[in-house]
Amino acid sequence: MDSLLLLEKELRKHASAERARVSVRYFKTGKGEYGEGDQFLGVPVPFQRALAAKYATQLTEADISALLASPFHEIRLTALFMLNTRFLKSADQVEAKKWVDFYLSHIHCINNWDLVDSSAPIVLGTWLQNRNRQILYQFARSKNLWKNRIAMLTTLAFIRKNELDDLLKLAEIFISHPHDLMHKATGWMLREGWKKNPEEIEKFLTNNAPRMPRTMLRYSIEKMSKARRKYFMQ
Repeated sequence: MDSLLLLEKELRKHASAERARVSVRYFKTGKGEYGEGDQFLGVPVPFQRALAAKYATQLTEADISALLASPFHEIRLTALFMLNTRFLKSADQVEAKKWVDFYLSHIHCINNWDLVDSSAPIVLGTWLQNRNRQILYQFARSKNLWKNRIAMLTTLAFIRKNELDDLLKLAEIFISHPHDLMHKATGWMLREGWKKNPEEIEKFLTNNAPRMPRTMLRYSIEKMSKARRKYFMQ
């Protein structure tokens, strides 16, 4: 039996109908919800990561592509864990770019918030560290929710290097975003930015708090003192 079949067999072996039922509700898969139609096996994430580590170097690009096309959420997430590994272990920039291009060509498969959050900072965030970042602004202006979230979550890699310019520019774009998932993502990244440079983030909040969605603002100020939280909420 080849590695692809073995991987899928092991994933299904650890499936749980009860966990799958919980996941269907948690990831909003109902009609009209952001995860509409997504299917779950009920496999724990730590086991997915372990399997990804076990099989990452055994599978081909075609195998990973096939996994990303799966209707099952956990299979797609496991594929992304493997993609992360292959990208980070690239022998040179040519190989790394191949995996970045592969990632971008499969964005239609990265269609829930955990899939974005587990991959965008690692693949795009690392790749764009010293490169032109215009693609993030293209994604930010897309009507596709997941491209929007990829743009914002990619900035986590920059934030960790104390680079906040793209975070602040994208946050300003997303202030008017209609979806709660983007309010949470933007607030989360602003909070991470605050940990690195409180003065810069608080300056942004001072200028923008009155027009920010309340969820975005609450996420942004979560780690501040009670007095500062009160100040910005008012």
